[in-house]
Amino acid sequence: MKLSELARKNVLQMKPYSSARDEFTESHQDFIFQDANENPFNSGYNRYPDPHASKVKIALAKLKGVPAENMILGNGSDEVLDLLFRAFCEPKQDEVISIPPTYGMYKVLAEVNEIKLNEVPLTKDFQIETEAILAAITSRTKLIFLCSPNNPSGNVMNTKAIKFILKNFKGLVVLDEAYIDFATQASFVSELNHFPNLVVLQTFSKAFAHAGIRLGMGFAQTEIIQLLNKIKPPYNVNQLTQAKAMEVIASAETYKNQVEMLISERELLRNALKKISFVEKLFPSEANFLLMKVDNAILRYHQLIEKGIVVRNRTNELHCENCLRISIGTPKENIKLVQALLNLNAQK
Repeated sequence: MKLSELARKNVLQMKPYSSARDEFTESHQDFIFQDANENPFNSGYNRYPDPHASKVKIALAKLKGVPAENMILGNGSDEVLDLLFRAFCEPKQDEVISIPPTYGMYKVLAEVNEIKLNEVPLTKDFQIETEAILAAITSRTKLIFLCSPNNPSGNVMNTKAIKFILKNFKGLVVLDEAYIDFATQASFVSELNHFPNLVVLQTFSKAFAHAGIRLGMGFAQTEIIQLLNKIKPPYNVNQLTQAKAMEVIASAETYKNQVEMLISERELLRNALKKISFVEKLFPSEANFLLMKVDNAILRYHQLIEKGIVVRNRTNELHCENCLRISIGTPKENIKLVQALLNLNAQK
């Protein structure tokens, strides 16, 4: 992979915006800051935040085993995805590949950035068709998006298939690992040194229980990270988010325990759902949700709404006809869900 051939020429040549806090940081504590047109009266948040979220990256480096220079943080992983499009894909010229059914933002971002999206469907058991993906690659294909564990199916992708694509594609393979903490499969961050074209995405929204702070992580080779840093907004991760992220990382063991409980609850819920006669199939899951096929997804969705329970109707997704996706809740929430389904079952 040659980054000079893969990235957009204007991005390679551009000079990044230099913010005030790029030049002088909070390490210059004794300085008087009259350079950034900030309000000088201390509110605790009157100064711009660290544009690189350096403390968060250093803390994450210890937690994830990835050097800080190999990561970028974004306003959710969606921002990192958008940066990848803007750094590597020329509008109205380049192409990307995704594997439906999968996370819908890949398609949205392709449309926003005027990039042709070639979809290579997963098999009916939601696995990668490696030869079909290779056949879909053109001279204009810059990015391939894989999601493991996949959303909405919940299964992990075959490791050999992922590595096969990495070895046989000269562009970037973006592996979305939003749900990796719930899986038995190891994260691909340990493979970064073996695959220079690998980009791994993770998030604070799932296992870390902080969707509200909007913090996403991207891991890749230093050259890729440097390119993305060139075009990211100067203060994309705000001070409140950085501070909360440090608290979350310091309490990592708490969230690890929550993950173990959710995995246990997932299996309890799976066993309970097997007793519901209108549940026709339960798909394997290594995420914090279950995909189930029912007799009539639209009917069952609205029946649950009437009982005050919101699930996701995925019936319009490929291979997901009459499927509902259920996030794993607390033990009390899961009991309430099962009781509601049992009541509907009795009415059938």
